[in-house]
Amino acid sequence: MSFLGAILPSWGYHLREHLSEVGNYFLAVNLGFLLTTVLSQALFAECCAKKKLVIANAMACGGFLFLARFSPPAAGIWGFAGLFWLGASIGLLNSGVFQAVSPLYQRDRASTTNLAGVIFGLGCLVATLLVWGTYYVYTVPSILILFALAPGYFAGFCAKAKLPSELAVPYAPFAEIRRNFRNPGIVLFTMLLFFQFASEWSVAGWLALFLIRRLGISPEASLLLLALYWGVLLVGRIASQLVMRHVKHGLLLLGSMASAMFGTIVLASTNNEFGAVMGILFVGTGFAFIIPLVAAKVGHRFPEYHAGLYNGLFSVALTGGLLAPWLLGYLAESLGIQAVMLAPLLGTCLVFVFSGLIQLEAKLAGFEESKKAEA
Repeated sequence: MSFLGAILPSWGYHLREHLSEVGNYFLAVNLGFLLTTVLSQALFAECCAKKKLVIANAMACGGFLFLARFSPPAAGIWGFAGLFWLGASIGLLNSGVFQAVSPLYQRDRASTTNLAGVIFGLGCLVATLLVWGTYYVYTVPSILILFALAPGYFAGFCAKAKLPSELAVPYAPFAEIRRNFRNPGIVLFTMLLFFQFASEWSVAGWLALFLIRRLGISPEASLLLLALYWGVLLVGRIASQLVMRHVKHGLLLLGSMASAMFGTIVLASTNNEFGAVMGILFVGTGFAFIIPLVAAKVGHRFPEYHAGLYNGLFSVALTGGLLAPWLLGYLAESLGIQAVMLAPLLGTCLVFVFSGLIQLEAKLAGFEESKKAEA
């Protein structure tokens, strides 16, 4: 997931004028992701999680190897095709993962959610550090071959491993998933995730290029600062589980959003590395607390885990996380690189609006339930 934001300096886009090409790469990943997310209902409805994980990892391995042979920007349309294929592997992988963790989620919802978030953040951090550590050591094709090793290993591991039979949790019919989205609370929560992911992944996708062009620092230094962003998100999400026990959630949510907006403004206006570090710390800390806080407010209203429902929620959120960087490519090309900080600033404002609507909807739902109980 964090591969594209980290590899862009290695592809030389900090020296190129056509930033819209970068945006199109995010669009390619998103189109591939959406394709397999939709097709998984038709082609893999009866498929167990193990088969999905094997196929998805094999696809990802092939995608990285393809990009190693046809690395953008010289490859042109082939680079777009390789990223489309990677996006397709992500869509199928999400379907398999959500299906596979459902037994664990049913036993311990909080621990499963927290552990999954921590491992996801750790993977994004490790991927960025991999590019940073090999930037001046290996060629771009060599770096991509290193990326291909991980999904290649897990494709073989899942194929040979004797996974528990309970991993073959059936996937729900699309009509049932669609009925769940008629719940206003789920719709509002989905929109909040959409804009929150758009904010987080706008920073993750464009931060390295932004810092190189804005501050004139080396690509290696920009990648290290991108790793700092992922590290702050990771530590913040872990710390949020402790802080939320001792601080009022409403006050903490307001503080988190204020921190994210302030950090975005600092990043957009800074002209030195110290300002960039402070902006990253504020943005990362603010983003880290928002989703856990909102999830804590609405999680008790959706106690029954449904693999298809959660895959749908994450798919909409991830679509926001990829569409925003795509649009930012065109804004950055026409308005300048500072424009890439518009999305996280605007997205955080919209998250604030939707968080208020979620609380209002929860109060109205509680009021209606109390009226029915009295009747």
